[in-house]
Amino acid sequence: MIQQIKKAAVLGSGVMGSGIAAHLANIGIPTLLLDIVPREVTDAEKAKGLTLEDKAVRNRISEMGKQKLLKQKPAPLTSKKNIALIEAGNFDDDMERLKEVDWVIEVVVENLAIKKQVFEKVDQYRKPGSIISSNTSGISVEAMAEGRSEDFRKHFLGTHFFNPPRYLKLLEIIPTKHTDPSIVAFVKQFGEDVLGKGVVEAKDTPNFIANRIGTYGLLVTVQEMLKGGYSVGEVDSITGPMIGRPKSATFRTLDVVGLDTFAHVAKNVYDQVEGKEKEVFEVPAFMNEMLDKGWLGSKSGQGFFLKKGKEILELDPQSLEYGPRKKLKTAATELSKQEKGTANKMKALVYADDRAGQLLWNILNPALVYSSQLLGDIADDIVAIDRAMKWGFGWELGPFESWDAIGVERSIKRMEESGIEVPAWVKDMLEKGFTSFYKEEEGDLYFYHNGEYKLIEENPKVINLKRLKKKNGVIKKNSGASLLDLGDGVALLEFHSKSNAIGLDILQMINFAIDEVEKNFKGLVIGNQGKNFSVGANLAMILMEAQDDNIFELDMVVRHFQQAMMKIKYSSKPVVAAPFGMTLGGGSEVCLPTAHIQASSETYMGLVEAGVGLIPGGGGNKELYIKHLESMPNGVEFDLQKVANKVFESIAMAKVSTSGEEARDNNFLNFADGVSVNGDHQLYDAKQAVITLYDKGYVSPARKKIPVVGETGYATLLLGAQAMMYSGYISEHDLKIAKKLAYVIAGGKVPYGTKVDEQYLLDLEREAFLSLVADPKSQQRMQHMLLKGKPLRN
Repeated sequence: MIQQIKKAAVLGSGVMGSGIAAHLANIGIPTLLLDIVPREVTDAEKAKGLTLEDKAVRNRISEMGKQKLLKQKPAPLTSKKNIALIEAGNFDDDMERLKEVDWVIEVVVENLAIKKQVFEKVDQYRKPGSIISSNTSGISVEAMAEGRSEDFRKHFLGTHFFNPPRYLKLLEIIPTKHTDPSIVAFVKQFGEDVLGKGVVEAKDTPNFIANRIGTYGLLVTVQEMLKGGYSVGEVDSITGPMIGRPKSATFRTLDVVGLDTFAHVAKNVYDQVEGKEKEVFEVPAFMNEMLDKGWLGSKSGQGFFLKKGKEILELDPQSLEYGPRKKLKTAATELSKQEKGTANKMKALVYADDRAGQLLWNILNPALVYSSQLLGDIADDIVAIDRAMKWGFGWELGPFESWDAIGVERSIKRMEESGIEVPAWVKDMLEKGFTSFYKEEEGDLYFYHNGEYKLIEENPKVINLKRLKKKNGVIKKNSGASLLDLGDGVALLEFHSKSNAIGLDILQMINFAIDEVEKNFKGLVIGNQGKNFSVGANLAMILMEAQDDNIFELDMVVRHFQQAMMKIKYSSKPVVAAPFGMTLGGGSEVCLPTAHIQASSETYMGLVEAGVGLIPGGGGNKELYIKHLESMPNGVEFDLQKVANKVFESIAMAKVSTSGEEARDNNFLNFADGVSVNGDHQLYDAKQAVITLYDKGYVSPARKKIPVVGETGYATLLLGAQAMMYSGYISEHDLKIAKKLAYVIAGGKVPYGTKVDEQYLLDLEREAFLSLVADPKSQQRMQHMLLKGKPLRN
């Protein structure tokens, strides 16, 4: 049996196949990407004298799929250099190379006959014991394996990735009756620990779990829209974040997915079910007209929405004409905004007696009943169904969690009054005294299954901070942060201010945490499970103080920030930062001085203060400069000016990484820092990093003097910025910010190569920051960012 995946092959180089190959490359797995041989030579190939016998022609389709990865948005690759791990080939010349790989993933056209032909070849060339899987979104996995060798069938299963593979968490695995259980267990663990996926085991039924329920829910929504006379925009305005669904809601989601893809998925179920269920999966007539017109959504330039200039128009399903986008506003939608948490918002909306409440009730209750009817057919338990919908469709609450949110007893009473037939097992649950599908006790979560509550068994690497706090409480808490015990001698500092913005409350808790950890713990993790790690310092507070001319107060705040960062850096116990999502400005400044950074794969890290008319003030300039210096090979002479130039450019241009790996490329992470592909495992990985550092006898870094480029370097740094201003690319105020930043990076008026201490650089940084804060044009930029959420160029 395969114990690890050292090399893989992906068969089919379309958007999905190349995306899976990119995801494998992102985690360091060399991958063969194979596709068919073209039937004709292109004019460009003829001009080069190429024929159908040339490798460049024969590999053209897979090579094109590979090269498109560099241009796609959102980017499938976490770093462009990962493309080197993908090797293009073709089905005619390279199938025998399947003996080199440990995992073969089929991603060819959704046609059973074609898939079986491909698997016949795979069976001929694969090495015994290698895993084979299909990325089908709904074709029978059992049927694909018919006629194959015993070893093939033992090692074969469905692995349904969701698109785009880098970003969507769900991986449905679908074993057949012949699949070796040890292979299922291995793929599940590999999927979670290495691929970073949320893995759900599904049954071999049409469209498996997420697409079956998701497609049903979308079609019910379309039917209710037509029946109730709602508009496309009105539906989207209340089926998105208001009920814990993605911003793309219903019809924007269909535009992104593509109407042709959606219709294909719906037809797959339609062809295999009967009765009322079949009626739901029939694509409405107006959507078929859209297909005939080629109005497929984003890929064709129009679908349910059409962008004209800056205006977004919505489609009228009756006339198929576009008009102004509408929003549904009722008393219930306004009241729901005052409710805290998705569960409370949903409950308030669903039972409201107005157009919003009626629509939501009419689309939610069929989806809940349908999910409960399918239990046992598509998955063994409600947890798998809920996770599939959360991980595959971005729902905050799965169907059964949603049912709990609106109240099981109350909703069933209303359903039955309306003549809706609720599955017997749900009514039996209530009769036995179980009034919810889930319950939480002392921080442990249980789910209802066959007449009892069963503990949800998590991967040991999953740490849930909400439940941890319920179990263990907190060591200390204020409005901005809490200190928790993570266990095994490791503490965790959790930010929980609005947007995790850093203010005096968080700085105060950092100081307390370091003191507490130095006395009683092996080390500290700085991390949280909010939407983003931290969007930076509290800009509103900074602007308010600046407008009141409280520069003395701001000077004190900046000093506190700098001192807290130095305390992190020189702590006698290791401090590990666990950044993810937006880690901007002050968020990056918290990470840079730590002993180790354990970033999430999706970490968007950068010192972006220039965008609001400032420069970093908490030591970020100094720390990024030191990170760049430390990345230079020992004993090798390097150009100090080039290092200063790179740091200056990174901060002046407010560069933000598009991944954890790119943060490493940008020197925010060094070679020893880690990247967690599975975000759910990040705090566990950070905790292990603390323990490893402690066990190795961690010693805080020695205080060193830092070489700077001084006056001559300052002049060099400014040359490029001045040229950009003269060319009209930047404003006078941009140049002013650049001058302040250049002075700090260069180390002020000292000779080239002078070694200065950290406090000297911090003082320069603080002075520059405070002078910019006091500038009216910088204040305008701060205010614009707070009001509009985007930078002002003044």
